Amino acid sequence: MAEQDEIIKTEVIIVGAGLSGLSAAKLLAEKKVNVTVLEARDRVGGRTFTKKDPLYGWVDLGGAYVGPTQNHILRLAHEMGVKTYRIFSDLDFIHFSKNKRIMYSSQWPKFPSNPTATWELSYTMEIMDKMAEEIPPEAPWKAPRAKEWDNMTLQDFFEKQCWTEEAKEFGRCFCQANVTAEPWQISLLWFLWYIRSSCGTVRIWNVSEGAQERKFIGGSQQISEKMAERLGDSVKLNSPVCNLVQSVDSVTAQTLDGTIYEGVYVIMAIPPPLLLKIHYDPPLPPSKHQLIQRVSMGVCIKCELFYKRPFWREKGMNGFITCADGIECVGNVTDDCLPNSNLAALTCFVYTEKAFELLGMSREGRINSLTKSLSKILGTHEALDVVAYEDQNWVGEQYTGGCYTTTFPPGVITQFGSVLRAPFHRLIFAGTETASEWSGYMNGAVEAGERAARECLHMMGRLKKSEIWFDFGPKL
Repeated sequence: MAEQDEIIKTEVIIVGAGLSGLSAAKLLAEKKVNVTVLEARDRVGGRTFTKKDPLYGWVDLGGAYVGPTQNHILRLAHEMGVKTYRIFSDLDFIHFSKNKRIMYSSQWPKFPSNPTATWELSYTMEIMDKMAEEIPPEAPWKAPRAKEWDNMTLQDFFEKQCWTEEAKEFGRCFCQANVTAEPWQISLLWFLWYIRSSCGTVRIWNVSEGAQERKFIGGSQQISEKMAERLGDSVKLNSPVCNLVQSVDSVTAQTLDGTIYEGVYVIMAIPPPLLLKIHYDPPLPPSKHQLIQRVSMGVCIKCELFYKRPFWREKGMNGFITCADGIECVGNVTDDCLPNSNLAALTCFVYTEKAFELLGMSREGRINSLTKSLSKILGTHEALDVVAYEDQNWVGEQYTGGCYTTTFPPGVITQFGSVLRAPFHRLIFAGTETASEWSGYMNGAVEAGERAARECLHMMGRLKKSEIWFDFGPKL
């Protein structure tokens, strides 16, 4: 810790050493700007977190998947020397509800007992895509029907659009899997914008040619670790910022241990709800303060179960499961077998109410609950024979508060959305939630960090305003 009266001077202070904050720091450092990154945790990576063990190699317990059109994160990974591998998606997908297993290889589940529901589900996704196309990705509050859609929940839309229970039920699954919230909790406008920023319902849902197509060899957190290595002593861990004071020509950031840093600008690269943990002088604008009070983080626990072999593949299943009945604890399951690994693995995502039920159990209780669900869904007792287990409770992370992203209830994005990324004097806002492409994803984090860095360079008089949103990177 610095002496109490000592002020550590820098040019730009960046709050948060996740992908967004480190992407901003990297770009600024390359432009010879002196940066200091203040991270509350004892590690970098933010919502990416890779755990390693000799038994299973590595497992991503946070953000992990990448796919086509996610050019910002793919470009950065390529620059950092991190390669990808494709996720296994041959064989059949599973949709499970009320003790019934539907195996399918089509884009969306088919319901043999109700062909109308099969058609209705596909048609509903097409309707959402058409609605999403009306929304400007950089400013959803400017959509022609923004107020109408922002006054509705996603559940309102499903009730109005769908006649069959099967289609409504899958709609809830689609919502949970993508934003880890319930359809009655979120704005229709916000969800449509989320789809728009992610290139549509098919792209966001698919494995092959979709958002779940690939993962990084060695895990996603290493991208942040490699950036931090380049930045060296500029990255300060265990440094939660608690106070920000702006003056005419500078801004100071004080950490919990009393250390004070002074810079010309500050980039805030943390989830919007966490902005409430900091005291501001002068206070944030009323609209910004209202925004961050009204939004909340999604609710998700990510669980990894390791097996001796991928027994589900032997039964013609690819390991990708949607569980819709609200009875079993799992919401979604994905095949997570690593290349050249001696073990097989399934990743289970547990959402909303079921996540809180799981949190009330011991580690053994969580394993028991998950394996019982998998045994029932996959139709085999082999799912009970776990050889290793890991999980990550993102809701319990005090410097994240939940995952994957910040969710917006009705009425917020039209009234306060315009201040989401708007600078406040010398404060500039990054984070995946402020991105226009793949918001909520690792790609969005990188896009937002680089945009914030260019915004900072513009304020310094070193970049034209027209270049703030310019994409300098190659398409991958």
